[in-house]
Formats: sequence, structure tokens, C-alpha cells
Amino acid sequence: MTDRYAVMGNPIGHSRSPAIHARFAAQTGQAIDYAAILAPVAGFAAAVAAFREQGGRGLNVTVPFKQEACALADELTPRARRAGAVNTLRFAPGEPVFGDTTDGVGLLHDLQRNLGLTLAGRRILLLGAGGAARGVIEPLLEAAPAELVIANRTAARAEQLARLFADLGPLRATALDALDGAAAFDILINATSASLAGTTLALPAHLVAADSVAYDMVYAARPTPFMRWAGEHGAARVADGLGMLVEQAAESFFLWRGVRPRTAPVIADLRAQLAASYA
Repeated sequence: MTDRYAVMGNPIGHSRSPAIHARFAAQTGQAIDYAAILAPVAGFAAAVAAFREQGGRGLNVTVPFKQEACALADELTPRARRAGAVNTLRFAPGEPVFGDTTDGVGLLHDLQRNLGLTLAGRRILLLGAGGAARGVIEPLLEAAPAELVIANRTAARAEQLARLFADLGPLRATALDALDGAAAFDILINATSASLAGTTLALPAHLVAADSVAYDMVYAARPTPFMRWAGEHGAARVADGLGMLVEQAAESFFLWRGVRPRTAPVIADLRAQLAASYA
């Protein structure tokens, strides 16, 4: 029997999740069918209900529905409840709808396992206070940084997140235009959508030191605007979010199937495809 899964969002045509989960299934011998579903902006709950009625067993949820997915879940992991956002839903027969957020786990696995970075004792700058940032703050603080600074165009949104996660570690919030007096950071993480729009954030160059690492949650065939900015200002290393995408998908796959796929070959395959598409 083949179980049905999908990723649901709006827009959704660009999603690589079907290709990723097809590789996971082939690798682990799991019989699944995984599709991409475009849900109406005002019709997410109805789209989820229809998918479940058709036998769907689980969903990945992407923008703009992560907070709605959280409200639909009957049972949440502690990290999803605190984040107020869900990117993975599981529909097991006879069980409550289960919701989790795997974005933060995906980010940490990419930073620590794939890129070999040490987060403990480091000063980390997280750019943005939207849904992408919300899902990664708790795991970042659990990695014991010296300080995590959330910087956002609107300081109030960053301050709201800082209050929400303040009990987990050294965390403070600021406005982007208040970073002029900040010292350089060890790790800079872009959780804004600026790179998707092909734009750069107005950031002071002194935030980057010779040993800084810049990480963009967005991925592309070529370095993103944020990666280029960091490299031009002396960052020792820049990386995009392709590894995070695959790692968070692997966590979802594990929650659904109880099997943990190998991510390295999938990341390498997708990276080669991106390079070929650019050439």
C-alpha cells in the first residue's frame, strides 16, 4: 500500500520537496506518494480536510500557512507550541492531528553536521523576525551561543520574539538600523525574504569579521545577494539554505515513517542539479 503525503503552500510550483521525498523513499524502501498542492490563501483548512479525506497521511506546510497549521493540530511538540508555527502535520488513523516544526532542527543539522560549525560560545545575528526566524530561535539558543541577537526592520516584532524566547538563553532584539554600533558577529543568519526578491539588506560592513560565517536560509544556483554582500566584506565562509531544506525534510520524513534517511547524497544531487540549471 502506498501512503500519500504532500507539501502545501501558496505559491508552491517552485518546491523541491517532492523530489527530495522521492529520493528519501527510494533510499529507505518506503512506499509513499508525495505531491505539491497549491492551497487557496483563504482556504488552507478546507484544503487540508480534503487531503485527509482522500487518504493523506501527512503534510509539509510552507508559506503562508505555518501558523494556520499550528491552529489545526490537536497535539503539538513543545517547540512547535512555543514557535506558534508548524511545518509538519501527521494524520495517523485513530490519533489526534500531530504538528511539529522541523525548520530549526534542519538549520542546526546543516550548520553543525554539514558545515562543521560550532555554535556554543559564539555571537549569532539572526536577521528577520518573521515565520522563518520564529522556527529556529529555540534550537539556536539550545546550542548555547554567547548571545543571539534578532534584528528586524520593525524593532517591535523582534522584541516580541525576544520576550517569547527570553527564558531559553542570552537573547536580545534590535532594529536593523540600530546595528551601526554593534560589534562583528561570528555567525550571521539571514531569515528574511530579501534574497528571494534579489535585494540586499542595508547592513553595516563592520558586522562581518575575517572569521565570520554568513548563512542565508534561501538557496539558489548562485550565491544569493546576502552571501555576496558578506563575501565582499570579508566573511571567511558563506553558505545557502539548501542543506537546511533537505535536513528539515529528513526530520519530517522520520516523524512520518520512523526511518531517518541519509541527507548528504540528496544535498549533493540537488546541488549538482542547481549548478546544471545555471550553466
